Amino acid sequence: MGVLSNMIDREQLKPGDHIYSWRQAYIYAHHGIYVGDGLVIHFTRGAGQEIGTGTMLDNLLFSSSPSHSSEGPCPRCGDQTRTDGVISSCLDCFLSGGSLYIFEYAVSTALFLAQARGGTCTLAPSDPAEGVLRRASFLLENGFGGYNVFKNNCEDFAIYCKTGLLVFKSISIGRSGQAASCLAAATAVVSTLLGWMTTGFSGLALAGFGKYCFSRLASDIGVRRDVSKVPVERLIASPESTNEIAKED
Repeated sequence: MGVLSNMIDREQLKPGDHIYSWRQAYIYAHHGIYVGDGLVIHFTRGAGQEIGTGTMLDNLLFSSSPSHSSEGPCPRCGDQTRTDGVISSCLDCFLSGGSLYIFEYAVSTALFLAQARGGTCTLAPSDPAEGVLRRASFLLENGFGGYNVFKNNCEDFAIYCKTGLLVFKSISIGRSGQAASCLAAATAVVSTLLGWMTTGFSGLALAGFGKYCFSRLASDIGVRRDVSKVPVERLIASPESTNEIAKED
């Protein structure tokens, strides 16, 4: 894994890998689990999701379901442009024209902090591939609740498949790396601007960056204490119930 990029070739993929591809001019990344034979299981919010569900960002910006070219739907996957939930797609449909990246596990703290954006790695170790594939297949059949960009998104799905860990606090810094990164950046900007208004700009940019890095690290599932290992069989379709399941464990 590089500091600036962890792009990989398709030939390097192994079943059980957590992969992702950037969407909408690098605004966010879409994540999934590669299961072999050119297929990816991933958690989507489709263009057909009913308006009013999820957050404002969900409704205005995000559609992670595969798109198809002007030639029509993919002959292998069909038309998945309006699908929601956990689905299986070929690698081409999952990437939707983007590049292929691999999400890294059990990275060092230094390497984690060196990443400019969240949602690319975690300090948490991954479980063996057979457990990852079993969780992904189970959730393909049973769902992972409703999509929410800050509380229950595609990165949360992939990380759960890889680790079996769920956050059990209903109010938290953010469940996934890219969601936490956005919130941490907003917090750092606001605190820096407030500090500049009261004490001047000198040194505040560095302090703001430090707050951003600390917030990202504190929200990583590999160091948080508000997480539990939850067997996949205990999950049900309602995302609200996952907090209660995790608390019991």
